[in-house]
Amino acid sequence: MRDVAALAQVSLKTVSRVVNREAGVSPELTARVTRAAEQLDYRPNLTASSLRRSDGRTATIGLLVDDVANPFFADIHRGVEDVARERGVAIMAASLDRSADEADAVRRFAERRVDGLLLVPTAPDQAYLATELRSGWPVVCVDRTPVGAYVDVVVSDNREASRRAVAHLIAAGHRRIAAIGDSGMLMTARDRMEGFREAMADAGLAVNERWVRSDVGSLEESDATVRALMTGADRPTALFAAQNYLTMGACRALRQLGLQHTVGLVGFDDFPMADVLDPGVTVVAQQARRMGGIAAEVLFDRMDGSTEPPRSLVVPTTLIPRGSGEIPPA
Repeated sequence: MRDVAALAQVSLKTVSRVVNREAGVSPELTARVTRAAEQLDYRPNLTASSLRRSDGRTATIGLLVDDVANPFFADIHRGVEDVARERGVAIMAASLDRSADEADAVRRFAERRVDGLLLVPTAPDQAYLATELRSGWPVVCVDRTPVGAYVDVVVSDNREASRRAVAHLIAAGHRRIAAIGDSGMLMTARDRMEGFREAMADAGLAVNERWVRSDVGSLEESDATVRALMTGADRPTALFAAQNYLTMGACRALRQLGLQHTVGLVGFDDFPMADVLDPGVTVVAQQARRMGGIAAEVLFDRMDGSTEPPRSLVVPTTLIPRGSGEIPPA
């Protein structure tokens, strides 16, 4: 920084203000410092800077999701990134993979002094957050409502969206509808299956429990589950797949069985190339990128000192008919 100050012919304090994006520096001085920093290939040491700053900020936030490879969580990450970039804040992201210790992952992020945390809960209870919350560390949950922790949360209308998805199949004439759901430990999975049951009840239809499969955790398991459901004469005429990987597995199984133009299908969550399959896959699409952006804005508000009571913000979904959900029963 002293070299930058000497080359730009300004004080060390001016360089510090420009580097830390503080107010009170004229555009002319800012440009001189920026040119000098570029000429010297200067890179600020953010860790050392955070130790000197009175607020202890590290200009980083944490993002813990179920699986960073899942397109849904990748879109959430992008929404967070859109907001963080404008503030010059970096994102540290990691996957929980459900089998990992969520509390331990959160603790490791806290130890690295990230300024706040965005969390997609996977554990059955988030009461462990009490210590971090008492210290004033901001935490915002995304996609799933936490249990045992009173924090801001940004979610989709999972139950209502699932009800609309199944009602769409019923409107196409289906009465024999199967449902494939994710782990029953997840609140989103439970809400979506409740939405399925509500739609069936609203239409006066009985649920065949043999056609309701929960705890289907992967594309491969969904493929195998749909194959089993479609074996034999007594089989459903339509499927509701309550997660994007489960929808992909259902598409694979139906195609390999030659039933893709015979069995109705509506999935929860959109996924890449769903519109170019034959038939195109009808889905309830979540606004994942928007969810991530809203959650990031809420987190930055907390980091900036907001003390209003935690809020639960619901982002609406959109039913996108593409062909598979409009197939009538044979």
